[in-house]
Amino acid sequence: MRQSSLVVVANRLPIDDSQAPDGACEWRRSPGGLVSALHPLLRHTPATWVGWAGGTGPAPALPDVDGVRMHTVALSPEDLRDHYEGFANATLWPLYHDAVEQPQHHRRWWEAYQRVNQRFAEATAEVAEPGGVVWVQDYHLQLVPGLLRAFRPDLRIGFFLHVPFPPPELFMQLPRRAELLRGMLGADLVGFQRVQAAHNFAQLVTRVLELPATDRRIGVDDRVVRIGAFPVSIDTAEMGALAARPDVAARARRLRQDLGDPRQVILSVDRMDYTKGIEQRLKAYSELLATGDVKVRDTVLVQVAMPSRERVGQYQILRERIEREVGRINGEFGRVGEPAIHYLTQPFDRAELAALYRVADVMAVTPLRDGMNLVAKEYVAARVDDTGALLLSEFAGTAAELSQAYLVNPHDLEGLKQGLRAALRASPADVTQRMRAMRAHLHEHDIRAWARSYLRALDEGGALVGRLSSTDTNPDGVARVPRPATAPTASPATHQAGG
Repeated sequence: MRQSSLVVVANRLPIDDSQAPDGACEWRRSPGGLVSALHPLLRHTPATWVGWAGGTGPAPALPDVDGVRMHTVALSPEDLRDHYEGFANATLWPLYHDAVEQPQHHRRWWEAYQRVNQRFAEATAEVAEPGGVVWVQDYHLQLVPGLLRAFRPDLRIGFFLHVPFPPPELFMQLPRRAELLRGMLGADLVGFQRVQAAHNFAQLVTRVLELPATDRRIGVDDRVVRIGAFPVSIDTAEMGALAARPDVAARARRLRQDLGDPRQVILSVDRMDYTKGIEQRLKAYSELLATGDVKVRDTVLVQVAMPSRERVGQYQILRERIEREVGRINGEFGRVGEPAIHYLTQPFDRAELAALYRVADVMAVTPLRDGMNLVAKEYVAARVDDTGALLLSEFAGTAAELSQAYLVNPHDLEGLKQGLRAALRASPADVTQRMRAMRAHLHEHDIRAWARSYLRALDEGGALVGRLSSTDTNPDGVARVPRPATAPTASPATHQAGG
């Protein structure tokens, strides 16, 4: 079996299957995300990606994608139900997002979570070369680092949590809290989105496992596990280049015409999830319509809510509630040919999404809790003319970096309305000053900077370090956009793991 010096382990493989014109099934690299961040490195390193291909049954044999080997892990229908939909997304997901919905606990879910994590760890142990580097991703696979260390103590193991990590009083509710912490501590480096998450983790390790810990280092037997914050980002140059394309600009003009050429367009793009604050946002908009602060003829809201986890009961109920509220608002405030809300649930390709970003005068990103929220960063990257107002929740990880946004508490309805009014009524000079500062920050802190920062900390002095920044061009060959001369008015101090 071919082995790799770098192995990325994630719940999903970075590919999508599609049907070619002749009816054949094609597997192609999915856009954005972690694969774009790692692509410059993966092109120069024997690399393997371990993950689930998206279906149930035997694991399909997949071709290499851009030189990266795809190693599939099989999930049965029971695994999908109990591990993915159950423990990962009905136990951990709500708990890690401040228990916005009540977490559910079932023993068979935990048994499936253990079983699937074991399968991922065994697959990773097979494909990692001696002394190689393994990077495990996210809450679906929190046991993998510990299991993998037992199989392969020679490996350098990293773990990164993309979602929030809860405060001790919430995490302590988990019946299997000690096992989850020990699983994460199998890594040499545990990365989080925010400094507070690392602090929460250190507190829990001390309290539950009675291990010596600071916010940077944890003593585990004869090892030291380092922890720190590494805020994930986007391919800023790729989104900016896409938004600047003439066909995308033309599409944006047509979209605005299709919306009735309103004076202002508010846009929200979310997964259909109870953590995203969609219901609170709709209520705030409805009340602004009722008081006359917003008029349908002048302003329109475009709400994109892409379906998510549709087999989970909580998500089905949420979708029904949101659709009822959209119908009520349009029935009460809309006119013939002039709805108050354009509600869309279909997925959009990257070009169409970039066109929507260009149309939006105000981008409303108001989750109740979010590890980062890359939609906010994509909007900023797409505003190539330095216009557009970003309304951003204080409880999105992005708020620690994009402090020039119009920040709101989405739990405070009056504050949410006030923030939306401020964004709609802001002067062009204020909007431009804020946008330039946020764009400058993103050009410096893009997704490649995030990947380099984490992998340097994980593989300090190792073989990967020399390959981490050998290119400054994105995988599509688009030249990196230079950083604007205007520096951010505020740059958050990002705590990195100690070396």
